[in-house]
Amino acid sequence: MEVTNQIYPTEPGQMEKMMGPGPDGPIVMVNLLKFKDKAVYRDGRETDLTGREAYDIYSRAVIQLIQEFEGRIFFSADVTGLAVGLVDDLWDEIALAEYPNRAAMAAMTSSEEWRAMAVHREAGLEGQLNIETVYNSSVANLP
Repeated sequence: MEVTNQIYPTEPGQMEKMMGPGPDGPIVMVNLLKFKDKAVYRDGRETDLTGREAYDIYSRAVIQLIQEFEGRIFFSADVTGLAVGLVDDLWDEIALAEYPNRAAMAAMTSSEEWRAMAVHREAGLEGQLNIETVYNSSVANLP
């Protein structure tokens, strides 16, 4: 299995799929985040921020915005090790974000507010995996 971190969808059909109707009901996006050592802004602005610090600016703002789209970030933690499997380089952080449906996530990430704050996301991230999941009805779901 080859793993490639990205900042935005780059594979053919990824963007169209994420903007499509999606599964019924809520989705949870699993975000595996890898930060740059030093933030780099596309507009060339000077900064002493680390990648994590730039991403934290985005993160604080998106926590508020996601609520306007009836979503929530309900888990965020630093990655401290790998118990099973093998990867060349671990991610730095994991975050779980729940949306009422894929359309809500697509609307949020298409909004002017999101685009304005996403400059910090882009400056701070080396790359990420963003995995869409749905609740598994065969096991008990926690609130």
